[in-house]
Amino acid sequence: MSTEAPSKPVETLPDATILFAGDSGDGMQLTGTQFTLATAYARNDLATLPDFPAEIRAPAGTTYGVSGFQLQFGSGVVRTPGDEVDLLVAMNPAALKVNLGRVKKGGTIVVNTDAFEKRNLELARMTANPLEDQTLDGYNVIEVKLTSLTREALKDSGLNQKEIDRSKNMLALGLSLWLYSRPIEPAEEWIARKFAKKPEVRDANLHVLRHGYYYGETTEEFVVRYDIQPAALRPGKYRAIRGVEALALGLVAAGQRSGLPLFYGSYPITPASDVLHELSRYRNFGIATFQAEDEIAAVGSAIGASFGGSLGITGTSGPGLALKGEAVGLAIMTELPLVVLNMQRGGPSTGLPTKTEQSDLLQAYYGRNGEAPCPIIAASTPGDCFESAYEACRIAVKYMTPVIYLADGYLANGSEPWPIPDPDKLNPFPVAFEKAPASEDEEAFLPYRRDEETLSRPWAKPGTVGREHRLGGLEKEHETGNVSYDPENHQFMTNLRAEKVQRVTQEIPPLEVHGDDNGDLLVVGWGSTRGAIEAAVDRANKKGLSVGSVHLRYVRPLPSDLAEVMGRFKRVLVPELNDGQLVRILRAEYVLPLLAYNKVKGLPFGPAELLAEFERLLTNG
Repeated sequence: MSTEAPSKPVETLPDATILFAGDSGDGMQLTGTQFTLATAYARNDLATLPDFPAEIRAPAGTTYGVSGFQLQFGSGVVRTPGDEVDLLVAMNPAALKVNLGRVKKGGTIVVNTDAFEKRNLELARMTANPLEDQTLDGYNVIEVKLTSLTREALKDSGLNQKEIDRSKNMLALGLSLWLYSRPIEPAEEWIARKFAKKPEVRDANLHVLRHGYYYGETTEEFVVRYDIQPAALRPGKYRAIRGVEALALGLVAAGQRSGLPLFYGSYPITPASDVLHELSRYRNFGIATFQAEDEIAAVGSAIGASFGGSLGITGTSGPGLALKGEAVGLAIMTELPLVVLNMQRGGPSTGLPTKTEQSDLLQAYYGRNGEAPCPIIAASTPGDCFESAYEACRIAVKYMTPVIYLADGYLANGSEPWPIPDPDKLNPFPVAFEKAPASEDEEAFLPYRRDEETLSRPWAKPGTVGREHRLGGLEKEHETGNVSYDPENHQFMTNLRAEKVQRVTQEIPPLEVHGDDNGDLLVVGWGSTRGAIEAAVDRANKKGLSVGSVHLRYVRPLPSDLAEVMGRFKRVLVPELNDGQLVRILRAEYVLPLLAYNKVKGLPFGPAELLAEFERLLTNG
């Protein structure tokens, strides 16, 4: 259908930030996802922040049951979901109360006035109706009876009252698509596919979506609509991708390019569960997925898969990584390739299971008994989850070692435009398994003999004639792999395993400095803080501040040129979504007075707060 509705003036904006918020049953994640899809079709750059309630079934109308979806999109480079919100769509009082602080002064708030009744105000612990006092002074408040309009539009649909009320998010979506000149066709196509076997539900949702789209044109509440021109993205084929989707594709690509069957063993835990869901869709690529009975069984199954000649992967979040610690140490001792995915969340214990944090770095570094180092790779954007996952697999296989892969809830659930890579340009890493001896005169097999470049040991599948060998958690004798209690051998093997990890530095490309190449302040980041850091650096440079940043994908070992880069700046700041973990590691490694900026609120950094810290340091000393 045509989406032309030219009767109201259109104002062109460089970018916009919107936030959909309501009860977890109001379909805010679906609404945000469909708006994101339409924005991707409009060829804008974008970044999203889905914000889930921690309670599975929080009481409706309460503040701790609020679900939100924030999206920034623009015609220029978009690195974060935005600092301040231009448009808040609040489905009830609790959603308004929780998110009002995110809306910029003068911003627009669309409220579902049907929900602002006494009971909902009490559930949100509001003593007065914010629509009737001075709470919303300074904002452009647009009152829409979303529930009533939906009921009126669908009164002849044949759906029951509950089904009708659940459709009000489609009216909110249609209205928002109209307001920002987004195409409605992607949402229409999605509804047609989703409810193809339920024609009455399909037709009802399509009707109310279109009703919402044209409501903005017919009501006097809206005097203008907005448009954001397409971004100047580099040529290529793009798709809007969530981090967890990119991660799964990265693992699939690693299996294809290595020629190895891929095995994924995991136990359900938020926010890592979606990796299992995504990978289970790729059975036709030789992917085997296994939901284990617990975290220890999950990592044990992955180690067994690697012993048998597959690429063993296991995934979890922080509490699960703690349980896997001993088994990861076993993989380090046996020197088998293994990738351990850790989708970080707020802790400790169950903590904030649906909120983001970077608090597991020290656990990844030291969370095993004995001297047990292993490489650590951290993804930095939803799209980078693909490349980082591929690289983690490549390093694990090339160096015959476990690799810990760090992402977090923000990356897993967030999305961005992703240029689909050419599979033929991915760096292949074919595996050469040990073969049976060609003759009886061939020397005995030494399972712990080392490759001169990587110090990796050979990989022999069980059952290969003449390549039988012993594996286990007891210390191994150099080269033979026999159990050894010799003190000198233990020292030698401990040093050798550490040196093998350190040799991964030869895989790390030179660091790229974003912003000024030298000057007053260098910002060192890792993981999901990249977008906020680089956006803040850009703003600082525009203000004439001498600031640059580097971002670490390889967190262990550290890049060999990091010390030289830090030496070009007067000060070094390390922002983290934890209480200061990477900064501790860097201070110990380089013995420098590095500065820390930390936050543990379950939310990512915003560029504005980082810029304020840059200015404080450079202005006040």
